[in-house]
Amino acid sequence: MAARSTYVVGLLLIVFTLADSIRNGHGRLLPRGNFINVLAGLWFFSALFAYIAVKVVHGLDGVWRYVRASTNSDALPEPAADFPPDPGRRYFFKTATAAAGAAPFITAMYGFAAERLNYQVHRVEIPVSNLPAALDGLKITQLSDIHLSGYMPRSQVRRAVDMANELGGDVAVVTGDFITSIGDPLEDCVDEVRRLVAPLGVYGCNGNHEVYAEAEDRAQFLFAQAGMKLLRQESTLINFRGAPINLIGVDYQRERTPGGRRLTLLAGLEPLVRKDMPNILLSHNPNSFNRAAELGIELSLAGHTHGGQVQVEILDHRLSPARFISDYIAGLYMRPLFTPARTVASQKFLHASTLNGPHAAIYVNRGLGTVGAPVRLGVPPEISLLILRCA
Repeated sequence: MAARSTYVVGLLLIVFTLADSIRNGHGRLLPRGNFINVLAGLWFFSALFAYIAVKVVHGLDGVWRYVRASTNSDALPEPAADFPPDPGRRYFFKTATAAAGAAPFITAMYGFAAERLNYQVHRVEIPVSNLPAALDGLKITQLSDIHLSGYMPRSQVRRAVDMANELGGDVAVVTGDFITSIGDPLEDCVDEVRRLVAPLGVYGCNGNHEVYAEAEDRAQFLFAQAGMKLLRQESTLINFRGAPINLIGVDYQRERTPGGRRLTLLAGLEPLVRKDMPNILLSHNPNSFNRAAELGIELSLAGHTHGGQVQVEILDHRLSPARFISDYIAGLYMRPLFTPARTVASQKFLHASTLNGPHAAIYVNRGLGTVGAPVRLGVPPEISLLILRCA
């Protein structure tokens, strides 16, 4: 009775925690950072994928039996003949079922313990059209999707900021999702971000989780109080070696209304785009890239996708859940500049010479934190150092 009661109480706590986590933007009933939060996220996603994997194995077993029965019934004159049991098949599928059920739990624990906080530095040189020679070599440090919450302790944000400072960037940017939902400590996150060291300043933009947490205005105030600049449908000039560059920032760009009507991304941004100098756009959602290229913005910096957070490679093809929400998963992409957003397909970066004429580029940061399950697999968290080069 004691063991069963403990099991039932634990199960109810996990179910309640999962239901509480769905209240994204409506406050939380349970305190952040407790063991139950972590356990619930790991258990739910592991159990979900374990259930799917076991059902797939059972389906394959059913197909095997159907094909075997059909083959034997064609070969025998008596259709009602009984077939002897096949212990090899039964043992194989029994073992496969156990492995399929256990694999997601083992994988989730690995992704939680090993890859979730395995910060990786990505140094990327980006060829930028219309870049003056004086701006060649400008270094931008980028952080994104911090998601300071129960899954991302403040000490780990501090470690990421320290690693970013070691890169010696001229400018530092943070492209949204400082927290996950209402109740998360936005003040603590901004207090750690303010430790970024960059001679030309620290800038940022809001992400979709600032919208959910109703924290867009609060984030802007905290940034200003800390001596940084959160850009919201506005621009600022940065001077490097005597040459200016136009830095634009926008809030999270919704693609559709709650009713499903498609929205124009970056609406009303035209007056902020300069034609006499290069433009850099901070936009959390990488899906704004096509519209940014149409407006003549040479470089966009984004996050949002987490690189899919879980990525599997099968037959030289990388499968990522982020493909359901964006064509721009992680890394560097390019497309022609000043071309209609809906008529020109995006192009994965190969070399600047693959595009005729001026081009627009976007770099999608894989982010630091997690959403949903506190797990990363094949997509370690990223700290970027982007070096601008004359195209």
